[in-house]
Amino acid sequence: METTTKYFKLPLLATAMLALGFQACKPKNAGSAVGGDAAAKAYVAPGKHDEFYNFVSGGFSGQMSVYGLPSGRLMRVIPVFSVDPEKGWGYSEETKPMLNTSHGFVPWDDLHHVEMSQTNGEIDGKWVFGNANNTPRLARIDLKTFKTAEIIELPNSGGNHSSPFGTENSEYIVAGTRFSVPPDDVNGDVPINSYKQNFKGHISFVSVNKENGEMDIAFQLKTPGVNFDLARAGKAKSHGWFFFSCYNTEQANTLLEVNASQRDKDFILAVNWKKAEEYLKAGKGKKVKVKYAHNKWNEATHTATSEIKTEVTVLDVAELKDICYFIPCPKSPHGCDVDPTGEYIVGSGKLAALIPVFSFDKLQKAIADKAYDGEYEGIPVVKYEAALHGEVQKPGLGPLHTEFDGKGNAYTSFFVSSEVVKWNIKDLKVVDRVPTYYSVGHLCIPGGNTRKPSPKYLIAYNKITKDRYLPTGPELAQSAQLYDISGEKMQMILDFPTIGEPHYAQAAPADVIKNNGQLKIYKIADNKHPYAAKGEAEAKVVREGNKVHVYMTSIRSHFAPDNIEGVRLGDEVYFHVTNLEQDWDVPHGFAVKGAANAELLIMPGETTTLKWVPDRVGMFPMYCTDFCSALHQEMQGYIRVSPAGSNVPLTYSVGTNKPAETKK
Repeated sequence: METTTKYFKLPLLATAMLALGFQACKPKNAGSAVGGDAAAKAYVAPGKHDEFYNFVSGGFSGQMSVYGLPSGRLMRVIPVFSVDPEKGWGYSEETKPMLNTSHGFVPWDDLHHVEMSQTNGEIDGKWVFGNANNTPRLARIDLKTFKTAEIIELPNSGGNHSSPFGTENSEYIVAGTRFSVPPDDVNGDVPINSYKQNFKGHISFVSVNKENGEMDIAFQLKTPGVNFDLARAGKAKSHGWFFFSCYNTEQANTLLEVNASQRDKDFILAVNWKKAEEYLKAGKGKKVKVKYAHNKWNEATHTATSEIKTEVTVLDVAELKDICYFIPCPKSPHGCDVDPTGEYIVGSGKLAALIPVFSFDKLQKAIADKAYDGEYEGIPVVKYEAALHGEVQKPGLGPLHTEFDGKGNAYTSFFVSSEVVKWNIKDLKVVDRVPTYYSVGHLCIPGGNTRKPSPKYLIAYNKITKDRYLPTGPELAQSAQLYDISGEKMQMILDFPTIGEPHYAQAAPADVIKNNGQLKIYKIADNKHPYAAKGEAEAKVVREGNKVHVYMTSIRSHFAPDNIEGVRLGDEVYFHVTNLEQDWDVPHGFAVKGAANAELLIMPGETTTLKWVPDRVGMFPMYCTDFCSALHQEMQGYIRVSPAGSNVPLTYSVGTNKPAETKK
């Protein structure tokens, strides 16, 4: 293997470790961080709406949260990769298939990043995507319903951190593997220390249907065995390219904090995906046997389906030389961000004391001139200076991620020195800096990754809060902080806690989403669920062997039926509950005593199913769990469970099974 050596030097490891030791220290200028008018800038009066929706990754919670800006009010938690008892996600029979994988039912994951769909490089408000970092998956959330509509598993991947990043018309949502592993179609039972020989990275290009959003793995790129961290698509002049930060070019497999920090520079991988499409059309792709799940939600039947697929098309970039190019980047880069013009690519080396900014035009010239410094596992390495626009000198410690305001400025988070730094893209001069509390990770400017940012606010998502909130035992709340960036100087105007752990987030003007045909009810007439009861006259209980199907309706303030007898021990009981309401924001809940899963939460016009297997003989109350009316407390009923083999007939009723009156 021919490997470039010029840019790979041993660092001053002691200096790097010393820098890392500074994390969570209070910045020196902390006292002047908040101005007297901050409260007014963040205040949204009762009954008024926020200017922006902010979609925030939930990290290890596996969910996605939605906040209003500038208020910081939590609007909704969207269940994605983790079961959610509040909404019955992963507990109802209809939603269980959404969490299916090639490993079976997986009730949790680690959602790090979000990406909003775009048209012509601007947020269009249709969908928001999320990644599963653990069991590699991509999810699509429909912003008409704020519900997860699709989840697709990614084969040939060992972790899915470098995603979900989209092209400027959402032609693709792209995902790079975090942990390189042996490909799925070869024997993975190899020594771990054979990493350099047997481990490969894969980048998945997942196509998105522009009409309905449906995803499909169009192709994968097989790459050298490095770790992909973050990525951004080119835009405008660089449309057709993708840029990935990658680390562990040492291809270490143990103690990476030392062994993957040996070289002075790692890489940004530049991918010409238009060229990859050409090779795909020319038949250069190889069909590879794999196994992955593709899960879809059907709004008409209110039911998810899961399909296991067994093939994917792979292009080997070491064989097809003009798809990929490595650009050296100081060192252990995290962020890889493209400015609104598509000309500048910003790398953020976690252990670097500068920020390199690369030029797309210079990169193209370097490729045309073959200004290379050798190859890395068959991929050309562009000379650092040949692609470099320039370096931001001494900006701070621990640069991570950069967003843009569309006015020629970039904003970079610094994890170690706990600050946000504003700098000019062209002259590379620092123009402002503000502290964060503490150890900031990602940043978000509404539309800050698009051609058209909305540069009014910046939100910092912090890893450590220390003294910012009331103490809550060994762990404190995760933190977001809101800055006004409408003027020359940044001003912190709000702290607000988030569900843990926030990584990346995106925000969009509220009107782009709320006026884009949001669904308020499911029309009963359109309900195609096979067990729907579209009126109380259709409510019934049917036995099929040891399975009992309850066709139940709910409306303010009773269930039909609300008395059921003749269920026997050993039966599987399926409560198919249809919410007959046709008013906005009137869901109903359903729970039964002793159920070994969660409640149901049924939206107006929707049908949802709870499976219940009684474990003893007796009387079991059922009730509505979501406050729906003044007589919510009266919305209840009973199920009688008799011994196995009992001759108690199966009966059901509502309003008629009254006790006989006692004569006085």
